[in-house]
Amino acid sequence: MTNPAQARSIRRCAVVGGGIIGVAVARELANKLDGAHVTLYEKEDKLAGHQTGHNSGVVHAGLYYEPGGLKATLCRRGVGLLQEFCAEKDLPYEACGKLVIAQTPEEAKRLDNIFARATANGVPGVRMLDAHQIGEVEPNAVGLSALHSPETAIVDYAAITNALADDVRVAGGQIRLGQEVTSLEQQASGVVVHTKKGGEHYDLVVACAGLQSDRLAAATGEPKTPRIVPFFGQYFLLGAEARNQVKGLIYPVPDPKHPFLGVHLTKRIDGEMMLGPNAFISFGRESYSWKDVNARDVLNYAMFPGFWNFARQNVPSAIREFQTVVSKKKFIREAMRFVPSLEGATVVPGTRGVRAQAMNGDGSLVDDFVIARRRDMVLVRNAPSPGATSSMAIAEYIVEQALAG
Repeated sequence: MTNPAQARSIRRCAVVGGGIIGVAVARELANKLDGAHVTLYEKEDKLAGHQTGHNSGVVHAGLYYEPGGLKATLCRRGVGLLQEFCAEKDLPYEACGKLVIAQTPEEAKRLDNIFARATANGVPGVRMLDAHQIGEVEPNAVGLSALHSPETAIVDYAAITNALADDVRVAGGQIRLGQEVTSLEQQASGVVVHTKKGGEHYDLVVACAGLQSDRLAAATGEPKTPRIVPFFGQYFLLGAEARNQVKGLIYPVPDPKHPFLGVHLTKRIDGEMMLGPNAFISFGRESYSWKDVNARDVLNYAMFPGFWNFARQNVPSAIREFQTVVSKKKFIREAMRFVPSLEGATVVPGTRGVRAQAMNGDGSLVDDFVIARRRDMVLVRNAPSPGATSSMAIAEYIVEQALAG
């Protein structure tokens, strides 16, 4: 329960970061704190400029996550909140469904474990399919067995972010675009938010800085790890002649030997069909083409022992991913394992995203959400997939924790 005395003492709040999580937090603060003023800082000239605006648009149902864990709980809560919000704002929300397809007996065993987790997490309508039943859901797909999640959906996360921001403004909050926060300074009471234009004092600050989250955390005195190591993901779009070969989403079974999922097929809310993404080290945290090289970012991970520990442990994965980076044919062949009829299909480059991958010093990847409290600050240090799906639930969780004292 929110502590009324604590809530009354918070009159000025700031949120750093204009991705979907930051804007959802700002909206939640504006709704929970009557009379308080909420200010959101975003360094770009628009909201959703980075991870939120460069992802696949999938609303994850909660298939893979440890039952009872933060990811599972917030994902399932987040799905419901997103669905309600999209209905309220007349935003597109399509439950196109998802198949996770096993191609080998070993994958089939892992898929059974995923089904057990999905059932424990209360994913609606989830069921196992045999090879024949796969064709009843996706006529052009093949496999040994599959998990079907009919309620897995697709949305436009950038549009949702802007609608959330409209609610912040209606509640009297302020969105400051083009203002980069350089540091947060804890005072005896409250926090000073520093930008190039000076500093302002707030009673509570929530940092949702995504790709820059570790740097902002370190600037407040928090540990430098987990460190953000950027990995880009390239998508391709199927040509119009092959776009209707797939009705919804088709995913491989996650392989514990590989840190990233591998190529899959994803319907987009505008009707396009995407292949991807792959995952390979990026030359910058905000680099969306090969030409964008940020020397500071490259040096940051090149001098980080955790990155080299990760690299040594994942040579086969790096080879697999690099093949899809340099060969479009290899990219398509990966998709053809699930949909053979895609042979000969044309593809064009689609969007490229950069994943804010939090990494420990030993090279292990941080899988769960990491939300740290530092007196009058809350720092979101890691919000991987299903971060966008869970955004409104994460906002609830953060604000409830912050107002509880």
